[in-house]
Amino acid sequence: MSNFLLKSKKLVPVKLLEQYKARLVKMRKDQVLFEEGNPATDYFQVEEGQVRMYILNHEGQEFTQGIFHAGESFGEPPLLGNFLYPATAIALTPGNVWRLPKPDFLDLLKNHFDLHLKLDHVLCNRLQYKSMILTEISSHTPEHRLTTMLTYLKSKLAGSTDKPIIIPYTRQQLADMTSLRVETVIRTVKKMEREGSLTLQGHKILF
Repeated sequence: MSNFLLKSKKLVPVKLLEQYKARLVKMRKDQVLFEEGNPATDYFQVEEGQVRMYILNHEGQEFTQGIFHAGESFGEPPLLGNFLYPATAIALTPGNVWRLPKPDFLDLLKNHFDLHLKLDHVLCNRLQYKSMILTEISSHTPEHRLTTMLTYLKSKLAGSTDKPIIIPYTRQQLADMTSLRVETVIRTVKKMEREGSLTLQGHKILF
């Protein structure tokens, strides 16, 4: 996702999506693109805007599984594995998404093995991320969870730089990513600032 806000490379090039008759669909903020339990019928790729996938735990708390930006796809495992969506996808911002029906998407993968391998790489990275998150939220302190998440986001946004960067997420979004309450994230961020683990610039976190 090397700077997945500004420099995302499209997983499937637009010309190829158009060739296979994908539709570019407008989305409004807070629009649900699919819900947990829906059958998977289309390949989705963000053209503009941001999409969040989340699940609800037994207490009704939302847990963010991923935030997807321009050029990134989402919701592929149920499409390829023939099972219902285990999560809900909702638009964080207005924008546009490409929708390609499953039969056409499978034809695209059959005819373009390089994209098949690229998708495999993306899915393996997501599995690695989910494995990391499951380990973190099951056995570590809020500070450790938040530090791990900020380190991960920084590596995705800016690579291996040692310079602090602005983390483009709200306290609530960080809470949803780490299965913490927003009040806990706020307290932990202030504690980490006092300890010098991060810097605050107004409401923005520099890490």
